[in-house]
Amino acid sequence: MSFVPTTYEEWEHCITVKCDIPLTPAYVAERIEALQNTNDFHTQKFVEQWGQAHLDQTLAWFQQAEAKLTA
Repeated sequence: MSFVPTTYEEWEHCITVKCDIPLTPAYVAERIEALQNTNDFHTQKFVEQWGQAHLDQTLAWFQQAEAKLTA
């Protein structure tokens, strides 16, 4: 596994195992809202550090997590 996740499974492992953050509905919704807010300071810093393409991918992974939670 690379330092930066490239698949949903790698990303989920990083969040839930390495970072020990449960993907609860509230957390996932909060992150989706923040990542979609271009005025959010942390989102701006994310784009500066990782680029828009990685932000888009991360947002898609959170949306995929949301879909799994509501399935």
